[in-house]
Amino acid sequence: MSTTQSERLRELLEPLVASQGLDLEEIAVDSVGRRRVLSVVVDSDTGADLDRIADVSRALSAKLDETDAMGEGEYTLEVGTPGAERSLTEHRHYVRATDRLVRFQLHEGGELVARILAVDEDGLDLGVPGVKGRKATTRRLPFGDIDKARVQVEFNRKDTKNDNQPENDNKTEEEEA
Repeated sequence: MSTTQSERLRELLEPLVASQGLDLEEIAVDSVGRRRVLSVVVDSDTGADLDRIADVSRALSAKLDETDAMGEGEYTLEVGTPGAERSLTEHRHYVRATDRLVRFQLHEGGELVARILAVDEDGLDLGVPGVKGRKATTRRLPFGDIDKARVQVEFNRKDTKNDNQPENDNKTEEEEA
């Protein structure tokens, strides 16, 4: 997809998505065989249930039908959410991932798996699970030290709604395999 088409689609669709109380996270146009697929990823601080996805999908479809933003050929519109193992690239993504386990790739090399406890303008307060019987620790991680961050799917997590300390027996999807 050309930058011009991407920018035009974002300018066209973002206000509609915002009017539904959602954030436009991604837009992608891909060719699948002879057909084109327009994928739109949306999210919000409170999540996006199926009813909200259906509402925004209808609004986007109607707007696209009114314009020539997708050109003459047929295409399929797919609207969804970022998914369980989303990449964290914006400040709002980190806020939404509070209390989730995240795998960080650090600028200076190395990797860190920790639970986001709090987010502010400068960085993150993390709960780092203890290893080999050691106690969990907390750590401050400035945004400038992060190269990549991705939420991890957890299995066997104990309910810790009132306890922000990481559990020692949490396992990520990769560790389960």
